[in-house]
Amino acid sequence: MKKAIYFLILFFMTTILTSCASGAPGSKNNSDSKAAISLPNIVVIMADDLGYRDVGFNGCEDIPTPNINRIADNGVVFSCGYTTYSVCSPSRAGFLTGRYGPRFGYERNPLYRPDDPNMGLPQDEKTMAESLAEVGYKCGVIGKWHLGSNIAHHPLNRGFDEFFGHLGGGHQYFPEELIYPDSYAVNEESQSYRTWIMKNHDHIKTEKYLTEEFSEEAVRFVEQYKDEPFFLYLAYNAPHTPLQATEKYLSRFENIENPQRKTYAAMVSALDDGVGLLLDKIEELEIEDNTLIFFLSDNGGPEHQNGSDNGALREGKSSVYEGGFRVPFAIQWKGQIAPGIFHKPVSSMDIFATISSLSDSPINPEKPLDGVNLMPYLSGEKDGNPHEAIFLRQYDKKRFAVRNGNYKLVTLENAAIKELYNLKEDIGETNNIAEYQPNKLLKIDSLRKAWNKELIRPAFLGLTQGGAWGWEPKEEEIYEVK
Repeated sequence: MKKAIYFLILFFMTTILTSCASGAPGSKNNSDSKAAISLPNIVVIMADDLGYRDVGFNGCEDIPTPNINRIADNGVVFSCGYTTYSVCSPSRAGFLTGRYGPRFGYERNPLYRPDDPNMGLPQDEKTMAESLAEVGYKCGVIGKWHLGSNIAHHPLNRGFDEFFGHLGGGHQYFPEELIYPDSYAVNEESQSYRTWIMKNHDHIKTEKYLTEEFSEEAVRFVEQYKDEPFFLYLAYNAPHTPLQATEKYLSRFENIENPQRKTYAAMVSALDDGVGLLLDKIEELEIEDNTLIFFLSDNGGPEHQNGSDNGALREGKSSVYEGGFRVPFAIQWKGQIAPGIFHKPVSSMDIFATISSLSDSPINPEKPLDGVNLMPYLSGEKDGNPHEAIFLRQYDKKRFAVRNGNYKLVTLENAAIKELYNLKEDIGETNNIAEYQPNKLLKIDSLRKAWNKELIRPAFLGLTQGGAWGWEPKEEEIYEVK
């Protein structure tokens, strides 16, 4: 009798343990829904042409950004955060592929050409959305696309499940200015700024200030997919020109006398409000601890064009100096990343590498990522610099920038001029120490030359070149960047 009771108890204990094991998050027997929930949600909020100093966590005093600051306060600020390029489209191509754009010929802002399938992100480059979709993520992009206006480059053909935004490089903000119902029926940059907003493959007539439309759509997306892993790329076109803001936001900055700066500040404030709406919704849905949030700009601020402020950084958008591609950059993951400041150089490419590592989403082994998984560095598991060097090449201008540790090499006029700066002591790049550090100069220049050998020429015509479809470079345009 005792033996029978013993085996009966053993049977029930085994059944209970087996049942518990089958529900463990890491178990192979786990249901698809539970396995999916164990994957972190990913939110990337990208501003457009935002100045380095135009957020509170980088010292801005005249434009309050309390909601953007929430990300920084709850997470890590990257004081040396870079993008892959210093203008919009190549920067976004590098972010979304985790690779330097010059590896696949992406160094120019493409022309708005709906009839040209070659004018945009190459089809053989895997996007972050395409990778995450393979492990069960719902992927949405809201706002500015700017990676090709041909149907082949539409976000829904590049791994995304939802799109709400515009295909081109910028847009009018007031709904009454949007007079072209069909994005594919225009083929000029100025016209592309005035198209209706696309919702997936349809065109809709919006009724609100565009930044507000994008913010509200982001909230809706998170509400819809709160119960499954999602990737939201919230790509604001603000505060990119044209400088337009409603009185609601302008009235907040009566103290700013410069009209350009005032409107810019209002646009940043509208963006910050939108970030707050999104953060509040994530908190309300109680998914904050399972949501990794990034905030950054696509490049530095064009100070003279939109009233932005890059602080002590030299120059701005389109430059090889720090103001061109060193940007406001922060990450939040409550319960997983301790708040602080990370002073070593990181790149927007690292976002793809980080979430691919966390989610085990696939990458193309023939096209390895240039980005690095940042989690071991943020946790303290790894020390040192995530990157040996941060690179920038501008083929058309024959310029390079290479950051190696605290030192920065800039080459101009096809390497005929070489400048060296110690960014730890000279963040404004005012003191060229090339003649005093010849060995350091040679070392970094050798890194530059080796990297350049891995790159190709631009694959399509850009905005600064003009011209027609079917572009072929003239003989004098085919040169070797040294």
